[in-house]
Amino acid sequence: MNLETQWVVGFIDGEGCFYVGCLNMTMGYQVQPELTVVQHEQDIQVLYGLKDFFKCGSVTRNHHDRWCWRIKNLNHLLTTIIPFFETHQLKTKRRQEFLIFREICLRMKRKEHLNPEKFLEIKELAENLRVQTEKQKIQKSLAKAKRVQKIANLQTPQDSTQTSL
Repeated sequence: MNLETQWVVGFIDGEGCFYVGCLNMTMGYQVQPELTVVQHEQDIQVLYGLKDFFKCGSVTRNHHDRWCWRIKNLNHLLTTIIPFFETHQLKTKRRQEFLIFREICLRMKRKEHLNPEKFLEIKELAENLRVQTEKQKIQKSLAKAKRVQKIANLQTPQDSTQTSL
């Protein structure tokens, strides 16, 4: 499948996912950036087309009848994906997500993720990678407040004696 540059930009704009996983491990810190596109198995040829277009990544089964093209290799992200999207800019909110993703990858190139304080900065960037509407931000805040309240209720001893009038 021969893909054209602007088609690839539009497709990633709509279907791509820039993601960064951050783990605080016992032996240090792990930061794993990746670009992923998931498609139904009927469209698996598009995923192989992206792999051929960028000359990197892998196509694997994602879940049941879903397949994904995924790039996790930091060198491939830094030398292929990031320069491509710097030259051929995304048009939607995915552009803002890409810019945060790029910042995290560049920090990793400088080995900042190995420093505990810098790791926390990278983790915060990763947590804010998804561009959200105001409604989504409010819903996320309310859900967090409910979780905090639930934990507080579990930690507060309940008075088992009741007074009656």
